[in-house]
This record gives sequence, structure tokens and C-alpha cells, in this order.
Amino acid sequence: MVTASRKELWLLLGMTFVVLVLTGYKPFDLTTWFLEVFPVLVAIPLLALTREGFPLTRLLYWLIFVHALILMVGGHYTYARVPLGFWMQDWFDLARNHYDRIGHIAQGFVPAMITREILLRRSPLVRGKWLFFLVLCVCMFVSVFYEFIEWWVALIAEGASIEFLGTQGDVWDTHWDMFLALCGAILAQVLLARVHDRQLAGAA
Repeated sequence: MVTASRKELWLLLGMTFVVLVLTGYKPFDLTTWFLEVFPVLVAIPLLALTREGFPLTRLLYWLIFVHALILMVGGHYTYARVPLGFWMQDWFDLARNHYDRIGHIAQGFVPAMITREILLRRSPLVRGKWLFFLVLCVCMFVSVFYEFIEWWVALIAEGASIEFLGTQGDVWDTHWDMFLALCGAILAQVLLARVHDRQLAGAA
């Protein structure tokens, strides 16, 4: 299996900490920043603890890093205020800031590859339609559960949760979030399955 070297992992960890510190400095809303980067704070020790017993492929470590960047940037500005989203809004004449759409595509894309690797390495499943389908099921569960978390935060925090929800007045925002996560999970398996299989087999 092709995995990241220790030097490469330290590089990824270092870059993650730098961005974490930068985005945590005077964020638009500190509570929103913490809620958005919380998965990153959980992932860092989890990946460190599993590095020896269950190292991931090189592809996965880089995908997780990119996903962390998306979360941290979104946490700093709040998803409705990320400059990239405003640039997209101007370029494509959109009605709202769509940075959160990128986040939800990643919410399906990256977990799909993580799920695929775990199932191939720790279950009787083999490559094929059932693997593809079950990866989608897991990713949809993750997406739906995240929407539950947003709902619970809204109930507990009331007004303080508005920035975290980031619906921007779109009544279909929750539906879009889940649909885009599904699209991300499909795209990941279609685009990266061969690369992933080569790395699992130990080919660069």
C-alpha cells in the first residue's frame, strides 16, 4: 500500500496547524469558527492514533487535508462570507454565496474515499456495484447526521446558530446540502477509484 511518509505527514500537519491558527485569529464569529473546525480538531488526534495500526493511503491524507482547509476557511469567514464564494457569485451571476456548496460536495467526496478504503481493507466487500452503493449510503448518513447537528445547534443556541446554519434565506438549503454530498460521493468513486486501487495495491 502507498502511504504518506513521516516527513510528508509532518508537512501536512504543520500546514494544518498554520491555517488553523490563521483562521482562528479574529474570525467573524468565534462560535461559528469552533463549530466548523471541530471535525478538524477531532481528526488530528484520531489520525495520529491510527497511523501505526491503520495507516491510510497517501491519497486519503491529502484529501483529508484539503477538506480541512475548506472547513477552516469557512469557519473564519462563515460560509456565507468567504471571498471565493463572492467571486463565484460575480463570475456566474449567482443569487448567493455558494462557498457552502463546495463544502458539501467535499462532505461527500472525502468521506466516500475514506469509507471505500475502510470497507475494502476491513470487510468482505470487493470492488463492484455493492461497494459503490454502500459507500453512497454511508456518505448520505454522514450528510443527514450533519444536518441533524445543525438543527440541534439551532435549537440550543437560537440566534447564535444563524451563521453556522448559513442558509442565506434559501428554503431548499438542507436539500441542496444532502444532494451535493451525494454528488460528491459519486464523483469521488468515479474519478479516483483507479488511483485509489493502485495505491491500495502498492503501486505509485
